Amino acid sequence: MIDNKIHNKPAIHSKIEAKSAEIGFSMPSDLYVGSLLKTLVASKPQGKFLELGTGIGLSLSWMVDGMDEKSKLISVDNDPQLIQIAEDFFGEDSRVELVLTDGAKWIEQYKGTHFDLIFADAWPGKYSHLDEVFSMLKVGGIYVIDDMDEQPNWPEGHAEKAAILIKNLEDRKDFHLTKMNWSTGIILMTKTR
Repeated sequence: MIDNKIHNKPAIHSKIEAKSAEIGFSMPSDLYVGSLLKTLVASKPQGKFLELGTGIGLSLSWMVDGMDEKSKLISVDNDPQLIQIAEDFFGEDSRVELVLTDGAKWIEQYKGTHFDLIFADAWPGKYSHLDEVFSMLKVGGIYVIDDMDEQPNWPEGHAEKAAILIKNLEDRKDFHLTKMNWSTGIILMTKTR
């Protein structure tokens, strides 16, 4: 099997890649993560999804491409330029809500319904506010994080923080966890209670 032959990229993906290159955005999600997210989102018809860390919108494009017509997705980022770019690409899609705010503040204030899948690609929801984010998941809900293998852009000391996070996630009794040494290093968890 050749896993680098990624099929069914979202139609909008190449336009977002071009915009990413144009503005010099250096932290885009890769094709593997996108393909996985699309597959997971498609497994939850009429699902409710959360992305913490919109970025330039590459992973968002995959998630939206996997959603059915009755699904909803909230994507949160604190960068006004990136949210505006995402708005340009996804603003006409009534299933998508883009939120410009600090992720930690949004998590602390959220009072809505539970999510079927959360992709945490920002500090809040990944390295902080974990209990709050986990409480937002339905039983059977999926939590996904990437960049768990050491990355070239990690600042000094970040590898130790990642190791502590992984250990904390492994110790949880309310999730099943799978670590994948694939793509940028993925952890996939399913809430059991």
